[in-house]
Amino acid sequence: MALGLRSIGQVLAVLKPEFEDISISKIRFLEAEGLISPERAPSGYRRYAESDIERLRYILDVQKNHYLPLKVIREHLDMMDRGQQPPALATSSTAPVEAVDPASGLTPQPRPPRRAIRVTRRELLEVSGLTDAQLAELEKHQLVVPRRGTIYYGRDALTVAVVARKLSAFGMDARHLRVVKQAAEREVGLIEQAIAPHLRRNPAARSLPADVMQLVLHAHAAIMRSQLTQ
Repeated sequence: MALGLRSIGQVLAVLKPEFEDISISKIRFLEAEGLISPERAPSGYRRYAESDIERLRYILDVQKNHYLPLKVIREHLDMMDRGQQPPALATSSTAPVEAVDPASGLTPQPRPPRRAIRVTRRELLEVSGLTDAQLAELEKHQLVVPRRGTIYYGRDALTVAVVARKLSAFGMDARHLRVVKQAAEREVGLIEQAIAPHLRRNPAARSLPADVMQLVLHAHAAIMRSQLTQ
């Protein structure tokens, strides 16, 4: 083997500590999609240079932390290949667009806007690490659904899919998440009922104000945290 080149098994060992969901099949999938192009030895085996590993690390990072679809990742890689800097990404793809700083008197603080994403079912499975059966069960309970009127999935669907896969390690499945969804639906109904007088006084506000949504989300997270740590 040429100096500095690694086998696919060695690449897996290098990346596994950082990306626990990486597998040989996923590396081969990314190659089939044209995102990486390792050398081929005369025997036909793949041989990965350090630049290939760094390219894989970038792909896995933006999938794991930003849920970028393959189309967008490919655009970023093309820019990098041309010596250009890809667009800056928010530090956390699951953070709300506006966050509350308790020390600022509960004033919503603006966050960088998140890139709208659109993934196919195949990409959803690949990014989330779910099996087809697990995803079908989530879809059955309407926990993961495509965007209205399309066949594509958005950020919330990706988030639920990733969380569902991680919770499965603790024995939680779609049945448990269905209860969470039902509780959320009841909460939304109560909130809408509570702010109905406000909406009537402000005809321009036809839906739940973003500030109210963010404040309730933060209150919900704090209450859940306090209950789980008692």
